[in-house]
Amino acid sequence: MPHDMPHDMPHDLSHDLSHDLSDLPGSQEVPTLDPARPTGCPFDPPAGLARVREERPLSRLRYPDGHLGRLATGHAVTRAILGDSRFSARYELMHYPFPGGPEGPLPPAPVGDMTGMDAPEHTRYRRLLMGKFTVRRMRQLTDRVEEITTEHLDAMERRGPGADLVPAFAQPIPALMICELLGVPYADRDTFHRHTVALMTRDVTPEEQYAAMTGLQEYLHGLVLAKRAAPTDDLLGDLARDSDLTDEELSGLGSFLLAAGLDTTANMLAHGTFALLRHPEQAAALRGDPDLADQAVEELMRYLTVAHTTVRVALEDVALDGQVIKAGESVTLSLEAANRDPAKFADPDTLDIHRKATGHLGFGHGIHQCLGQQLARVEMKVALPALLTRFPALRLAVPPEEVPLRTDMNIYGVHSLPVTWAEN
Repeated sequence: MPHDMPHDMPHDLSHDLSHDLSDLPGSQEVPTLDPARPTGCPFDPPAGLARVREERPLSRLRYPDGHLGRLATGHAVTRAILGDSRFSARYELMHYPFPGGPEGPLPPAPVGDMTGMDAPEHTRYRRLLMGKFTVRRMRQLTDRVEEITTEHLDAMERRGPGADLVPAFAQPIPALMICELLGVPYADRDTFHRHTVALMTRDVTPEEQYAAMTGLQEYLHGLVLAKRAAPTDDLLGDLARDSDLTDEELSGLGSFLLAAGLDTTANMLAHGTFALLRHPEQAAALRGDPDLADQAVEELMRYLTVAHTTVRVALEDVALDGQVIKAGESVTLSLEAANRDPAKFADPDTLDIHRKATGHLGFGHGIHQCLGQQLARVEMKVALPALLTRFPALRLAVPPEEVPLRTDMNIYGVHSLPVTWAEN
């Protein structure tokens, strides 16, 4: 995801982050960004982030390669950096901030990966796609989202009480929608799902990641050639017919959009359901008043922030928050800490679907703000109330601590969510 379509760097940003900064005047030890969520809550950011944010929303950070960069945890400073063209998103300029990551410079973004581009290259791609993801066009897809959601809820009901909501509900709804939007055969999902899982898994070797990216782009290249020969009435067909993109660019852009559209909304649906089931008063409020769906989606995006970290690099000296970020310094942005900043959101650690969570950074900000955010909103505001309404007795089928968290993936969430709706 934060982010043109929400997936960020090509490597995971949720490794343990614990650096001794005692040699830096006025600084402190940086907290641990631990995939295991050491606070004990599967929804809250690591507790140390709040301490850092309170003391200094923009703090020093020693990177594993010795680079002295920054960590942004405050909402205002994080939003400012995301919206400032003096900060680059190019991978090859970044210092990787987590132990166990790649050594040396990161490779440039693959062709078509908009998250690793700056203007003017980014602007060219963005302009081609903006008209395809307008609010109006995404709202026109509401009927189709409702149909797909009903089909999957019907299938769950036919099978009887008990399901894993990840494969039964959370994954297929956004997968079907992004496939139909792009013009990718859903029947090929085993092929592209295998590649996208490898791309989203942390600690895969560079060779494995390269093979996954190559495999996905080769698959899309075959589709692109077919659409060049006989354009279809879908996004890739439109671009094949009307744009000046090369085959390589269109294949890369299709790979980027497909991978992003498959993963982030699926995790928001699953993890959002988990959060609602753990806050039954919130689930009851949404079930009782489906008109709360818009606010509930924004609040869940703020509260959960499944795409929780990104990195930018200063292209020149920038004065910010009473400090000067030097040219070449990497800044790690904790979106999850920013979305829990009490200077922006009152009582930020409370899930409240009545809240107007305007200004959250769950979809990012600036030129890399999630391109597919309107589609994600439609999918979530249709699917979540429908699930709760269809199964009013829905509850976890296992103790909450047994729900397996996606601590091994770039996008946070759950691997599975066993539920039941059998009457007690």
